[in-house]
Amino acid sequence: MLKSLFNRWVFLVLMISVLVSLRRTAKKSIESETELTHPIFSVFLQRDWAQEDEASSGSILYLEYDYYRETCPEAEKIVSSRMARIYEQDQGVSAGLLRLFFHDCFIRGCDASLFLDDSNGNKSYLLERQAIPHTTLKGFDKIGLIKEELEMACPGVVSCADTLALATRDGILLAGGPYYPVFTGRRDSIRSYYQEAMAGVPGPDDNLNRILQLFSVRGFNERETVSLIGAHNIGKISCQFIRSRLYNFKGTGQPDSTMTDDFLNEMRLNCQESNSNSVDVAPAPMRSRKMTQLTAGMSYYQGLASSISSGASFDTHYFHNLLKGRGLLYSDQQLMADENTADLVRVYASDDGTTFRVDFSRAMVKLSILGVLYGSQGQVRTNCSLPVNNF
Repeated sequence: MLKSLFNRWVFLVLMISVLVSLRRTAKKSIESETELTHPIFSVFLQRDWAQEDEASSGSILYLEYDYYRETCPEAEKIVSSRMARIYEQDQGVSAGLLRLFFHDCFIRGCDASLFLDDSNGNKSYLLERQAIPHTTLKGFDKIGLIKEELEMACPGVVSCADTLALATRDGILLAGGPYYPVFTGRRDSIRSYYQEAMAGVPGPDDNLNRILQLFSVRGFNERETVSLIGAHNIGKISCQFIRSRLYNFKGTGQPDSTMTDDFLNEMRLNCQESNSNSVDVAPAPMRSRKMTQLTAGMSYYQGLASSISSGASFDTHYFHNLLKGRGLLYSDQQLMADENTADLVRVYASDDGTTFRVDFSRAMVKLSILGVLYGSQGQVRTNCSLPVNNF
């Protein structure tokens, strides 16, 4: 009974969110794609929300669409406006924030615990952002800029967790990705989770079983997992994430044996065996035009990515590359190691991107409500790096 009421409530909220978005379309430059074409319509028309797990159902009941409509009515406009200005200067911000959001949500939920950068002088207290999987994350400064504007307009009202969730969605939209509603009302954690971050984030050399297990314990099925990993279609990657695959895969002293010789050689041209993370190590005359295009997404680090786009930033080129055996990361190519996930790759590569965008939108809504704090839990930080009170 409760779950049935929840499903009806979600359906109603999604309908309202789309109608509100339609009304605001003309006012928001980042939402140039009409809401009628947004996959969120397909999300609730084609998918059965009744299949959602109980954890997601419980979390979303405590969040609202347009939560700050009375306490900070311009909050979402401030976020979208600042994101548009940031994107004009740095188009890589979309992938950076998406990766930042994923890492934050994957460890104890979307609570901005990853942002904490204060141990109250205790050097033995290790912070979540110091964990190895998080040391290359980017975008903290961008969220800081947005948060500063929010604090000027509405001091102590909008949480860092909500700021990140909204900015990530707007960044995806700016990069050509689909629209999806962001429910707000999250609170910020007062704790940091270093040990969990060390063990709980999928790595570039993880096999498929490990990847599926990490997603499964957080309530994501195979379809949702593949669609979320498909976000690797935007952003850029540095050699540090693939060099071991090319020269010393998992300590064997040999390259990943699943790579074809031609793909291995092409990647080695771009990433020579070196202690340096620079990717500009190969002499220009050795690089063909095809190779330059292939590695266009590897010129600097911004976020896990695939190789070459078909034109639009957020499209299906990632899945087409996997079908050709040309996934840059071992973990990416592992999606072809099992027939179930391989079938999903083929499905996402088979049309104009609509299926992927629909599934990705739905999975992002689910990710964004994972393990949130609400009500009197946690706090609302004024500075995302510092708790309001010491640990």
